[in-house]
Amino acid sequence: MNKRDWIVLSILVNFGYTGQREIAARTGYSIGLVSSSLKKLDEEGYIDEGYNTTDKAKKHLETSKPRRAIILAAGIGLRMIPITKMPKGLLKISDEALIERIIKQLHEVGITDIVVVTGFMAEKFDYLIDKYGVALIYDHEYARRDTLHSLSLAVENLSNCYIVPTNIWFARNPFHKNEYFSWYAISDYIDDESYLRLNRKLELVYTEDEHGGNSMVGLCYLLESDAAKAKKRIKTMSGQRKYLKSTWEKALLSGNKMIVYARVMQGQSTYAINTYEQLRELDSESQDLRSKRIDLISKVFGTHPENITDISRLFKGMTNRLMRFSVDDNPYLLRVPGEGSNELTNRAQEAAVYNALAEKGIAEEIVYISPKDGYKISIYLENARMCDPRSLSDVTACMKHLQKLHQMKLEVPHEFNIMEKIERYEGLRGGESSFGDYDEVRRNVTDLLATLDCTAGEYTLCHADPVHDNFLFVGGRLYLIDWEYAGMSEAHADVAMFCLYADFSKEEVDHAIDIYFGGQAQPIDRFKVYTYAAAAGFLWTVWCEYKEKVGVSYSEYAMRQYRYAKRFYKHAIRLADTCESLNPPVCASV
Repeated sequence: MNKRDWIVLSILVNFGYTGQREIAARTGYSIGLVSSSLKKLDEEGYIDEGYNTTDKAKKHLETSKPRRAIILAAGIGLRMIPITKMPKGLLKISDEALIERIIKQLHEVGITDIVVVTGFMAEKFDYLIDKYGVALIYDHEYARRDTLHSLSLAVENLSNCYIVPTNIWFARNPFHKNEYFSWYAISDYIDDESYLRLNRKLELVYTEDEHGGNSMVGLCYLLESDAAKAKKRIKTMSGQRKYLKSTWEKALLSGNKMIVYARVMQGQSTYAINTYEQLRELDSESQDLRSKRIDLISKVFGTHPENITDISRLFKGMTNRLMRFSVDDNPYLLRVPGEGSNELTNRAQEAAVYNALAEKGIAEEIVYISPKDGYKISIYLENARMCDPRSLSDVTACMKHLQKLHQMKLEVPHEFNIMEKIERYEGLRGGESSFGDYDEVRRNVTDLLATLDCTAGEYTLCHADPVHDNFLFVGGRLYLIDWEYAGMSEAHADVAMFCLYADFSKEEVDHAIDIYFGGQAQPIDRFKVYTYAAAAGFLWTVWCEYKEKVGVSYSEYAMRQYRYAKRFYKHAIRLADTCESLNPPVCASV
Protein backbone atom coordinates (compact mmCIF):
# COMPACT_ATOMS: atom_id res chain seq x y z
CA MET A 1 0.00 0.00 0.00
CA ASN A 2 1.28 3.42 -0.91
CA LYS A 3 0.09 6.95 -0.19
CA ARG A 4 -2.14 7.06 -3.28
CA ASP A 5 -3.91 3.85 -2.26
CA TRP A 6 -4.68 5.23 1.20
CA ILE A 7 -6.03 8.47 -0.26
CA VAL A 8 -8.37 6.54 -2.58
CA LEU A 9 -9.53 4.51 0.44
CA SER A 10 -10.25 7.73 2.32
CA ILE A 11 -12.51 8.86 -0.54
CA LEU A 12 -14.42 5.58 -0.38
CA VAL A 13 -14.81 5.90 3.41
CA ASN A 14 -16.01 9.48 3.29
CA PHE A 15 -18.10 9.52 0.11
CA GLY A 16 -18.68 5.94 -0.95
CA TYR A 17 -18.06 4.70 -4.47
CA THR A 18 -19.56 7.02 -7.10
CA GLY A 19 -17.40 6.03 -10.04
CA GLN A 20 -13.75 6.25 -10.98
CA ARG A 21 -14.17 9.64 -12.64
CA GLU A 22 -15.57 11.10 -9.43
CA ILE A 23 -12.64 9.69 -7.43
CA ALA A 24 -10.23 11.07 -10.03
CA ALA A 25 -11.87 14.50 -9.74
CA ARG A 26 -11.60 14.50 -5.93
CA THR A 27 -7.99 13.29 -5.79
CA GLY A 28 -6.46 14.82 -8.90
CA TYR A 29 -5.22 11.37 -9.98
CA SER A 30 -5.72 9.99 -13.47
CA ILE A 31 -8.40 7.35 -14.01
CA GLY A 32 -5.61 4.85 -14.68
CA LEU A 33 -4.04 5.51 -11.29
CA VAL A 34 -7.42 5.37 -9.54
CA SER A 35 -8.12 2.01 -11.21
CA SER A 36 -4.72 0.72 -10.06
CA SER A 37 -5.39 1.77 -6.46
CA LEU A 38 -8.85 0.20 -6.44
CA LYS A 39 -7.31 -3.06 -7.64
CA LYS A 40 -4.67 -2.88 -4.87
CA LEU A 41 -7.29 -2.16 -2.19
CA ASP A 42 -9.29 -5.16 -3.38
CA GLU A 43 -6.24 -7.42 -3.37
CA GLU A 44 -5.28 -6.32 0.16
CA GLY A 45 -8.81 -6.88 1.40
CA TYR A 46 -9.75 -3.28 2.24
CA ILE A 47 -12.71 -3.24 -0.19
CA ASP A 48 -14.93 -5.89 -1.68
CA GLU A 49 -15.99 -6.40 -5.30
CA GLY A 50 -18.65 -3.71 -4.92
CA TYR A 51 -16.07 -1.22 -3.71
CA ASN A 52 -17.51 -1.28 -0.20
CA THR A 53 -15.08 -0.98 2.72
CA THR A 54 -14.45 -4.19 4.65
CA ASP A 55 -13.89 -5.02 8.31
CA LYS A 56 -10.16 -4.85 7.62
CA ALA A 57 -10.57 -1.24 6.48
CA LYS A 58 -12.64 -0.44 9.58
CA LYS A 59 -9.97 -2.01 11.78
CA HIS A 60 -7.30 0.10 10.10
CA LEU A 61 -9.39 3.20 10.70
CA GLU A 62 -9.60 2.36 14.38
CA THR A 63 -5.89 1.59 14.84
CA SER A 64 -4.79 4.67 12.87
CA LYS A 65 -7.30 7.06 14.47
CA PRO A 66 -5.80 10.32 15.84
CA ARG A 67 -5.90 10.29 19.65
CA ARG A 68 -3.75 13.12 20.90
CA ALA A 69 -1.69 16.20 19.98
CA ILE A 70 1.53 17.89 21.06
CA ILE A 71 1.74 21.65 20.51
CA LEU A 72 5.28 23.08 20.50
CA ALA A 73 5.20 26.55 22.07
CA ALA A 74 8.55 27.00 23.85
CA GLY A 75 10.40 29.30 21.43
CA ILE A 76 11.37 32.89 22.10
CA GLY A 77 10.42 34.15 18.63
CA LEU A 78 13.46 36.36 18.06
CA ARG A 79 12.30 37.34 14.57
CA MET A 80 9.03 38.83 15.90
CA ILE A 81 10.79 42.09 16.79
CA PRO A 82 9.47 44.65 17.75
CA ILE A 83 7.05 42.27 19.51
CA THR A 84 9.33 41.00 22.29
CA LYS A 85 7.04 40.36 25.26
CA MET A 86 4.55 37.89 23.84
CA PRO A 87 5.00 34.21 22.87
CA LYS A 88 4.10 33.64 19.22
CA GLY A 89 1.34 31.19 20.11
CA LEU A 90 -0.55 33.92 21.99
CA LEU A 91 -0.49 36.45 19.15
CA LYS A 92 -4.04 37.20 18.08
CA ILE A 93 -5.64 37.06 14.64
CA SER A 94 -9.17 38.49 14.56
CA ASP A 95 -8.98 38.68 18.37
CA GLU A 96 -8.24 34.94 18.67
CA ALA A 97 -4.90 33.59 19.93
CA LEU A 98 -3.14 31.29 17.47
CA ILE A 99 -2.87 28.48 20.00
CA GLU A 100 -6.55 28.75 20.95
CA ARG A 101 -7.56 28.41 17.32
CA ILE A 102 -5.40 25.28 17.03
CA ILE A 103 -6.92 23.78 20.21
CA LYS A 104 -10.46 24.49 18.98
CA GLN A 105 -9.69 22.88 15.62
CA LEU A 106 -8.38 19.80 17.44
CA HIS A 107 -11.55 19.68 19.56
CA GLU A 108 -13.67 19.78 16.40
CA VAL A 109 -12.32 16.36 15.40
CA GLY A 110 -12.61 14.94 18.89
CA ILE A 111 -9.02 15.35 20.12
CA THR A 112 -8.91 16.61 23.72
CA ASP A 113 -5.72 14.87 24.90
CA ILE A 114 -3.42 17.83 24.22
CA VAL A 115 0.04 18.56 25.61
CA VAL A 116 1.57 22.04 25.20
CA VAL A 117 5.34 22.31 25.59
CA THR A 118 6.11 25.81 26.88
CA GLY A 119 9.28 27.75 27.60
CA PHE A 120 9.45 31.48 26.91
CA MET A 121 6.95 33.27 29.21
CA ALA A 122 5.46 29.91 30.14
CA GLU A 123 3.21 31.49 32.77
CA LYS A 124 1.15 33.15 30.03
CA PHE A 125 -0.07 29.72 28.88
CA ASP A 126 -1.33 28.65 32.32
CA TYR A 127 -4.93 29.75 31.61
CA LEU A 128 -5.19 27.08 28.90
CA ILE A 129 -5.31 24.38 31.59
CA ASP A 130 -8.59 25.67 33.01
CA LYS A 131 -10.08 26.87 29.73
CA TYR A 132 -9.32 23.84 27.55
CA GLY A 133 -8.04 21.10 29.86
CA VAL A 134 -4.62 20.88 28.22
CA ALA A 135 -1.49 19.66 29.99
CA LEU A 136 1.61 21.88 30.11
CA ILE A 137 5.23 20.71 30.03
CA TYR A 138 7.95 23.28 30.71
CA ASP A 139 11.13 23.19 28.65
CA HIS A 140 13.79 24.57 31.01
CA GLU A 141 16.33 24.76 28.19
CA TYR A 142 14.19 26.59 25.64
CA ALA A 143 16.64 29.51 25.37
CA ARG A 144 19.62 27.41 24.27
CA ARG A 145 17.96 24.47 22.52
CA ASP A 146 15.42 23.94 19.74
CA THR A 147 12.27 21.93 19.04
CA LEU A 148 14.05 18.55 19.12
CA HIS A 149 14.58 19.00 22.84
CA SER A 150 11.05 20.32 23.39
CA LEU A 151 9.53 17.29 21.70
CA SER A 152 11.78 14.93 23.65
CA LEU A 153 10.01 16.09 26.83
CA ALA A 154 6.66 14.85 25.48
CA VAL A 155 7.99 11.89 23.51
CA GLU A 156 5.85 9.34 25.38
CA ASN A 157 2.76 10.91 23.79
CA LEU A 158 3.81 10.43 20.15
CA SER A 159 1.65 7.44 19.16
CA ASN A 160 -1.29 8.35 16.86
CA CYS A 161 -0.41 11.95 17.54
CA TYR A 162 -0.44 15.30 15.75
CA ILE A 163 2.67 17.43 16.26
CA VAL A 164 1.71 21.07 15.81
CA PRO A 165 3.77 24.29 15.74
CA THR A 166 2.20 27.16 17.64
CA ASN A 167 2.95 29.92 15.13
CA ILE A 168 0.72 28.68 12.27
CA TRP A 169 -2.71 30.08 11.42
CA PHE A 170 -4.69 27.42 9.58
CA ALA A 171 -7.38 28.88 7.33
CA ARG A 172 -9.14 25.48 7.27
CA ASN A 173 -9.05 22.80 9.92
CA PRO A 174 -6.00 20.65 9.07
CA PHE A 175 -6.99 17.85 11.47
CA HIS A 176 -9.26 14.90 10.72
CA LYS A 177 -11.23 12.29 12.60
CA ASN A 178 -9.48 9.64 10.52
CA GLU A 179 -5.90 9.41 9.30
CA TYR A 180 -4.63 6.60 7.10
CA PHE A 181 -0.85 7.01 7.17
CA SER A 182 1.92 9.04 8.79
CA TRP A 183 2.77 12.32 7.11
CA TYR A 184 4.67 15.58 7.42
CA ALA A 185 3.18 18.77 5.96
CA ILE A 186 4.96 21.00 3.51
CA SER A 187 3.71 23.92 1.46
CA ASP A 188 3.80 24.26 -2.29
CA TYR A 189 5.76 27.48 -1.70
CA ILE A 190 9.56 27.52 -1.91
CA ASP A 191 11.50 28.63 1.16
CA ASP A 192 15.25 29.33 1.21
CA GLU A 193 15.44 28.23 4.87
CA SER A 194 13.84 24.83 4.27
CA TYR A 195 15.97 21.69 4.18
CA LEU A 196 13.24 19.45 2.71
CA ARG A 197 11.97 19.14 -0.83
CA LEU A 198 9.48 16.95 -2.61
CA ASN A 199 11.16 14.79 -5.23
CA ARG A 200 9.63 13.23 -8.36
CA LYS A 201 8.65 10.13 -6.38
CA LEU A 202 6.70 12.42 -4.02
CA GLU A 203 9.14 11.64 -1.22
CA LEU A 204 10.50 14.19 1.22
CA VAL A 205 14.27 14.35 0.87
CA TYR A 206 16.99 16.35 2.63
CA THR A 207 18.26 19.20 0.48
CA GLU A 208 21.81 18.98 1.92
CA ASP A 209 23.82 21.84 0.37
CA GLU A 210 21.10 22.92 -2.01
CA HIS A 211 19.46 26.29 -1.45
CA GLY A 212 15.95 25.96 -0.09
CA GLY A 213 13.12 23.56 -0.64
CA ASN A 214 9.41 23.30 0.05
CA SER A 215 8.31 25.47 2.93
CA MET A 216 8.15 23.33 6.08
CA VAL A 217 4.78 23.76 7.79
CA GLY A 218 5.88 21.88 10.90
CA LEU A 219 2.60 19.95 11.18
CA CYS A 220 2.90 16.18 11.35
CA TYR A 221 0.89 13.04 12.10
CA LEU A 222 2.53 9.84 13.34
CA LEU A 223 0.97 6.40 13.47
CA GLU A 224 2.11 4.08 16.24
CA SER A 225 4.70 2.22 14.14
CA ASP A 226 6.37 5.38 12.84
CA ALA A 227 6.04 7.05 16.23
CA ALA A 228 8.08 4.21 17.75
CA LYS A 229 10.89 4.87 15.27
CA ALA A 230 10.74 8.62 15.83
CA LYS A 231 10.63 8.19 19.60
CA LYS A 232 13.83 6.16 19.60
CA ARG A 233 15.58 8.67 17.34
CA ILE A 234 14.45 11.67 19.38
CA LYS A 235 15.68 10.16 22.65
CA THR A 236 19.06 9.38 21.13
CA MET A 237 19.56 12.67 19.29
CA SER A 238 18.40 14.95 22.10
CA GLY A 239 21.21 13.58 24.24
CA GLN A 240 23.91 14.32 21.67
CA ARG A 241 25.71 17.65 21.63
CA LYS A 242 25.71 17.97 17.83
CA TYR A 243 21.90 18.15 17.90
CA LEU A 244 21.81 20.84 20.59
CA LYS A 245 20.11 23.35 18.27
CA SER A 246 18.31 20.93 15.94
CA THR A 247 14.69 21.04 14.91
CA TRP A 248 12.67 17.92 15.70
CA GLU A 249 12.09 17.12 12.02
CA LYS A 250 15.67 15.84 11.78
CA ALA A 251 14.48 12.79 13.76
CA LEU A 252 12.22 11.78 10.86
CA LEU A 253 15.13 11.51 8.45
CA SER A 254 16.55 8.11 7.60
CA GLY A 255 19.58 8.79 5.46
CA ASN A 256 18.49 11.64 3.22
CA LYS A 257 14.80 10.72 3.14
CA MET A 258 11.93 11.10 5.61
CA ILE A 259 10.31 7.95 6.97
CA VAL A 260 6.83 9.44 6.47
CA TYR A 261 4.84 10.56 3.44
CA ALA A 262 4.52 14.18 2.39
CA ARG A 263 1.27 16.08 2.84
CA VAL A 264 1.28 19.04 0.48
CA MET A 265 -0.80 21.97 1.74
CA GLN A 266 -1.78 24.91 -0.43
CA GLY A 267 0.10 28.05 0.53
CA GLN A 268 -3.15 29.95 1.05
CA SER A 269 -4.37 27.44 3.65
CA THR A 270 -1.50 27.92 6.13
CA TYR A 271 0.15 31.12 7.30
CA ALA A 272 3.36 30.92 9.28
CA ILE A 273 3.79 33.93 11.56
CA ASN A 274 7.48 34.40 12.28
CA THR A 275 7.79 38.15 11.84
CA TYR A 276 5.96 41.35 12.68
CA GLU A 277 5.24 41.94 9.00
CA GLN A 278 3.70 38.49 8.55
CA LEU A 279 1.34 39.22 11.42
CA ARG A 280 0.47 42.57 9.88
CA GLU A 281 -0.19 41.00 6.48
CA LEU A 282 -2.63 38.51 7.99
CA ASP A 283 -4.41 40.93 10.34
CA SER A 284 -3.52 44.60 10.02
CA GLU A 285 -5.86 45.38 12.92
CA SER A 286 -4.31 42.90 15.37
CA GLN A 287 -3.92 44.48 18.78
CA ASP A 288 -0.51 42.81 19.06
CA LEU A 289 0.86 45.14 16.38
CA ARG A 290 0.90 47.98 18.85
CA SER A 291 4.53 48.82 19.53
CA LYS A 292 6.43 51.69 21.07
CA ARG A 293 9.17 51.16 18.52
CA ILE A 294 6.86 51.32 15.51
CA ASP A 295 5.12 54.39 16.97
CA LEU A 296 8.49 56.11 17.40
CA ILE A 297 9.60 55.35 13.82
CA SER A 298 6.23 56.55 12.48
CA LYS A 299 6.60 59.82 14.39
CA VAL A 300 10.25 60.41 13.42
CA PHE A 301 9.61 59.84 9.72
CA GLY A 302 6.06 61.18 9.65
CA THR A 303 4.78 58.01 8.02
CA HIS A 304 2.08 55.36 8.51
CA PRO A 305 3.15 52.12 10.24
CA GLU A 306 2.37 50.13 7.09
CA ASN A 307 5.17 52.00 5.32
CA ILE A 308 7.71 50.59 7.78
CA THR A 309 8.98 47.43 6.08
CA ASP A 310 11.90 44.95 5.98
CA ILE A 311 11.81 44.65 9.77
CA SER A 312 14.37 42.26 11.20
CA ARG A 313 16.45 41.70 14.32
CA LEU A 314 20.21 42.06 14.23
CA PHE A 315 22.26 39.96 16.63
CA LYS A 316 25.21 42.32 17.04
CA GLY A 317 25.52 44.17 20.31
CA MET A 318 26.41 43.25 23.91
CA THR A 319 24.56 46.17 25.46
CA ASN A 320 21.59 46.94 23.24
CA ARG A 321 18.96 45.45 20.93
CA LEU A 322 19.13 46.34 17.26
CA MET A 323 16.27 46.41 14.77
CA ARG A 324 16.72 46.94 11.04
CA PHE A 325 13.86 48.46 9.06
CA SER A 326 13.15 50.42 5.89
CA VAL A 327 11.09 53.50 5.12
CA ASP A 328 10.54 54.30 1.43
CA ASP A 329 13.07 51.58 0.58
CA ASN A 330 15.79 53.34 2.59
CA PRO A 331 17.37 51.16 5.30
CA TYR A 332 17.75 52.31 8.90
CA LEU A 333 18.81 50.88 12.25
CA LEU A 334 16.93 51.34 15.52
CA ARG A 335 18.97 50.93 18.70
CA VAL A 336 16.95 50.02 21.80
CA PRO A 337 18.79 50.05 25.16
CA GLY A 338 19.17 46.57 26.67
CA GLU A 339 18.68 45.44 30.24
CA GLY A 340 20.39 47.81 32.66
CA SER A 341 22.21 49.74 29.92
CA ASN A 342 20.64 53.11 30.79
CA GLU A 343 22.14 52.69 34.26
CA LEU A 344 25.57 52.19 32.73
CA THR A 345 25.56 55.12 30.32
CA ASN A 346 24.37 58.71 30.31
CA ARG A 347 22.11 59.14 27.29
CA ALA A 348 22.19 62.93 27.42
CA GLN A 349 25.98 62.78 27.21
CA GLU A 350 25.76 60.34 24.31
CA ALA A 351 23.47 62.73 22.44
CA ALA A 352 26.02 65.53 23.01
CA VAL A 353 28.73 63.30 21.50
CA TYR A 354 26.73 62.67 18.36
CA ASN A 355 26.04 66.39 18.03
CA ALA A 356 29.78 67.02 18.15
CA LEU A 357 30.39 64.32 15.53
CA ALA A 358 27.71 65.50 13.11
CA GLU A 359 28.96 65.77 9.51
CA LYS A 360 32.55 64.97 10.52
CA GLY A 361 32.66 61.75 8.46
CA ILE A 362 33.88 59.71 11.42
CA ALA A 363 30.71 58.04 12.74
CA GLU A 364 27.42 56.65 11.45
CA GLU A 365 24.81 59.22 10.39
CA ILE A 366 22.16 59.77 13.05
CA VAL A 367 18.53 60.47 12.18
CA TYR A 368 17.21 60.58 15.74
CA ILE A 369 18.53 60.10 19.27
CA SER A 370 16.71 60.50 22.55
CA PRO A 371 18.78 62.01 25.39
CA LYS A 372 16.14 60.64 27.77
CA ASP A 373 15.70 56.92 27.03
CA GLY A 374 18.54 56.17 24.59
CA TYR A 375 16.48 55.19 21.55
CA LYS A 376 18.54 55.91 18.46
CA ILE A 377 17.86 55.73 14.72
CA SER A 378 20.76 55.78 12.27
CA ILE A 379 21.19 55.15 8.57
CA TYR A 380 21.90 51.44 8.10
CA LEU A 381 25.29 50.81 6.49
CA GLU A 382 24.62 48.08 3.95
CA ASN A 383 27.31 45.68 2.78
CA ALA A 384 29.46 46.67 5.73
CA ARG A 385 32.39 44.58 6.87
CA MET A 386 33.70 44.61 10.45
CA CYS A 387 37.38 45.02 11.21
CA ASP A 388 39.41 41.83 11.37
CA PRO A 389 41.83 42.36 14.28
CA ARG A 390 44.12 39.70 12.81
CA SER A 391 44.51 41.69 9.60
CA LEU A 392 47.44 44.14 9.67
CA SER A 393 45.83 46.35 7.03
CA ASP A 394 42.56 46.50 9.00
CA VAL A 395 44.32 47.32 12.27
CA THR A 396 46.35 50.00 10.51
CA ALA A 397 43.20 51.56 9.05
CA CYS A 398 41.52 51.56 12.47
CA MET A 399 44.54 53.18 14.17
CA LYS A 400 44.60 55.88 11.50
CA HIS A 401 40.85 56.42 11.93
CA LEU A 402 41.31 56.92 15.68
CA GLN A 403 44.20 59.26 14.98
CA LYS A 404 41.95 61.27 12.63
CA LEU A 405 39.32 61.55 15.36
CA HIS A 406 41.78 62.69 18.01
CA GLN A 407 43.43 65.24 15.73
CA MET A 408 40.06 66.95 15.25
CA LYS A 409 40.28 67.93 18.95
CA LEU A 410 36.50 67.72 19.37
CA GLU A 411 35.12 68.66 22.77
CA VAL A 412 32.13 67.60 24.84
CA PRO A 413 31.30 68.75 28.40
CA HIS A 414 31.99 65.39 30.09
CA GLU A 415 34.91 63.04 30.64
CA PHE A 416 35.38 59.32 30.30
CA ASN A 417 36.83 58.83 33.78
CA ILE A 418 37.64 55.17 34.37
CA MET A 419 37.89 55.39 38.17
CA GLU A 420 34.55 57.14 38.46
CA LYS A 421 32.95 54.51 36.25
CA ILE A 422 34.47 51.66 38.25
CA GLU A 423 32.97 53.11 41.42
CA ARG A 424 29.62 53.66 39.73
CA TYR A 425 29.46 50.13 38.33
CA GLU A 426 30.47 48.69 41.70
CA GLY A 427 27.57 50.56 43.25
CA LEU A 428 25.17 49.18 40.67
CA ARG A 429 26.55 45.67 41.10
CA GLY A 430 26.38 45.78 44.89
CA GLY A 431 27.77 43.08 47.14
CA GLU A 432 31.13 41.41 46.67
CA SER A 433 32.87 40.39 43.48
CA SER A 434 33.03 36.72 42.56
CA PHE A 435 36.80 37.04 41.95
CA GLY A 436 38.89 35.91 44.93
CA ASP A 437 41.70 38.48 44.58
CA TYR A 438 39.42 41.34 43.51
CA ASP A 439 40.51 43.72 46.29
CA GLU A 440 44.19 43.28 45.45
CA VAL A 441 43.64 43.85 41.73
CA ARG A 442 41.48 46.88 42.50
CA ARG A 443 44.26 48.42 44.62
CA ASN A 444 46.78 47.87 41.84
CA VAL A 445 44.50 49.47 39.24
CA THR A 446 43.76 52.39 41.58
CA ASP A 447 47.49 53.03 42.05
CA LEU A 448 48.05 52.97 38.29
CA LEU A 449 45.23 55.43 37.69
CA ALA A 450 46.62 57.74 40.37
CA THR A 451 49.94 57.70 38.53
CA LEU A 452 48.14 58.33 35.27
CA ASP A 453 46.54 61.45 36.74
CA CYS A 454 50.04 62.78 37.48
CA THR A 455 51.11 62.28 33.88
CA ALA A 456 47.88 63.51 32.27
CA GLY A 457 48.34 65.22 28.94
CA GLU A 458 45.93 66.70 26.42
CA TYR A 459 42.29 65.53 26.48
CA THR A 460 40.16 65.14 23.38
CA LEU A 461 36.96 63.36 22.45
CA CYS A 462 37.58 59.60 22.65
CA HIS A 463 35.28 56.77 21.64
CA ALA A 464 36.15 54.75 24.79
CA ASP A 465 34.62 51.57 23.33
CA PRO A 466 36.46 51.05 20.01
CA VAL A 467 35.97 47.29 19.85
CA HIS A 468 36.93 46.03 16.39
CA ASP A 469 33.25 45.17 15.72
CA ASN A 470 32.48 48.89 15.92
CA PHE A 471 34.73 49.67 12.93
CA LEU A 472 32.77 49.17 9.71
CA PHE A 473 34.36 49.14 6.26
CA VAL A 474 31.84 50.21 3.63
CA GLY A 475 33.24 50.43 0.13
CA GLY A 476 36.25 52.72 0.42
CA ARG A 477 35.14 54.33 3.68
CA LEU A 478 35.57 53.46 7.35
CA TYR A 479 33.06 54.31 10.08
CA LEU A 480 33.32 54.05 13.86
CA ILE A 481 29.89 53.41 15.36
CA ASP A 482 28.20 53.14 18.80
CA TRP A 483 29.48 56.07 20.85
CA GLU A 484 27.50 55.56 24.06
CA TYR A 485 30.57 55.49 26.34
CA ALA A 486 32.44 58.32 24.60
CA GLY A 487 33.86 61.30 26.47
CA MET A 488 36.95 63.42 26.97
CA SER A 489 40.13 61.45 27.66
CA GLU A 490 43.66 60.91 26.42
CA ALA A 491 44.06 59.38 22.97
CA HIS A 492 45.98 56.50 24.56
CA ALA A 493 42.72 55.25 26.07
CA ASP A 494 41.25 54.44 22.65
CA VAL A 495 44.39 52.63 21.51
CA ALA A 496 44.32 50.58 24.72
CA MET A 497 40.62 49.76 24.39
CA PHE A 498 41.04 48.53 20.82
CA CYS A 499 43.87 46.23 21.86
CA LEU A 500 41.96 45.03 24.91
CA TYR A 501 38.90 43.95 22.91
CA ALA A 502 41.06 42.28 20.27
CA ASP A 503 42.78 40.28 23.04
CA PHE A 504 46.18 41.39 21.75
CA SER A 505 49.40 40.09 23.24
CA LYS A 506 51.95 42.61 24.50
CA GLU A 507 53.83 42.34 21.20
CA GLU A 508 50.64 43.07 19.26
CA VAL A 509 49.84 46.00 21.55
CA ASP A 510 53.31 47.41 20.98
CA HIS A 511 52.82 47.09 17.24
CA ALA A 512 49.45 48.90 17.41
CA ILE A 513 51.12 51.67 19.41
CA ASP A 514 53.83 51.96 16.74
CA ILE A 515 51.18 52.25 14.03
CA TYR A 516 49.20 54.91 15.88
CA PHE A 517 52.24 57.04 16.77
CA GLY A 518 53.94 56.51 13.43
CA GLY A 519 56.91 54.79 15.04
CA GLN A 520 57.51 57.82 17.29
CA ALA A 521 55.93 56.48 20.50
CA GLN A 522 57.75 57.48 23.67
CA PRO A 523 58.04 55.26 26.78
CA ILE A 524 55.44 57.43 28.47
CA ASP A 525 53.03 56.65 25.62
CA ARG A 526 53.48 52.92 26.15
CA PHE A 527 53.07 53.31 29.90
CA LYS A 528 49.77 55.12 29.37
CA VAL A 529 48.43 52.57 26.90
CA TYR A 530 49.33 49.67 29.23
CA THR A 531 47.75 51.50 32.17
CA TYR A 532 44.53 52.26 30.30
CA ALA A 533 44.41 48.63 29.12
CA ALA A 534 44.75 47.30 32.67
CA ALA A 535 42.22 49.76 34.08
CA ALA A 536 39.74 49.14 31.26
CA GLY A 537 40.02 45.37 31.72
CA PHE A 538 39.06 45.84 35.35
CA LEU A 539 36.28 48.29 34.47
CA TRP A 540 34.62 45.91 32.00
CA THR A 541 34.94 43.08 34.53
CA VAL A 542 32.74 45.09 36.93
CA TRP A 543 30.46 45.92 33.97
CA CYS A 544 30.01 42.20 33.32
CA GLU A 545 29.25 41.50 36.97
CA TYR A 546 26.51 44.12 36.92
CA LYS A 547 25.06 42.70 33.70
CA GLU A 548 25.04 39.29 35.37
CA LYS A 549 22.96 40.82 38.15
CA VAL A 550 20.29 41.97 35.67
CA GLY A 551 20.17 38.57 33.98
CA VAL A 552 22.68 38.84 31.11
CA SER A 553 25.69 36.56 31.45
CA TYR A 554 29.14 37.40 30.07
CA SER A 555 31.16 35.19 32.41
CA GLU A 556 33.78 34.10 29.85
CA TYR A 557 34.21 37.68 28.62
CA ALA A 558 34.53 38.88 32.24
CA MET A 559 37.30 36.39 32.98
CA ARG A 560 39.19 37.46 29.88
CA GLN A 561 38.94 41.15 30.85
CA TYR A 562 40.03 40.41 34.42
CA ARG A 563 43.05 38.49 33.19
CA TYR A 564 43.94 41.47 30.95
CA ALA A 565 43.76 43.82 33.95
CA LYS A 566 46.26 41.72 35.89
CA ARG A 567 48.61 41.06 32.98
CA PHE A 568 48.88 44.65 31.77
CA TYR A 569 49.24 46.01 35.28
CA LYS A 570 52.51 44.07 35.39
CA HIS A 571 53.64 45.48 32.04
CA ALA A 572 52.89 49.04 33.19
CA ILE A 573 54.71 48.57 36.49
CA ARG A 574 57.82 47.17 34.80
CA LEU A 575 57.94 50.13 32.43
CA ALA A 576 57.41 52.63 35.26
CA ASP A 577 60.23 51.09 37.31
CA THR A 578 62.79 51.07 34.51
CA CYS A 579 61.94 54.04 32.33
CA GLU A 580 64.25 56.99 32.94
CA SER A 581 62.06 59.36 30.92
CA LEU A 582 59.23 59.09 33.43
CA ASN A 583 59.13 61.76 36.10
CA PRO A 584 60.94 60.23 39.16
CA PRO A 585 58.25 61.34 41.67
CA VAL A 586 55.69 59.70 39.43
CA CYS A 587 57.70 56.47 39.27
CA ALA A 588 58.08 56.57 43.03
CA SER A 589 54.36 56.93 43.58
CA VAL A 590 53.83 53.73 41.64
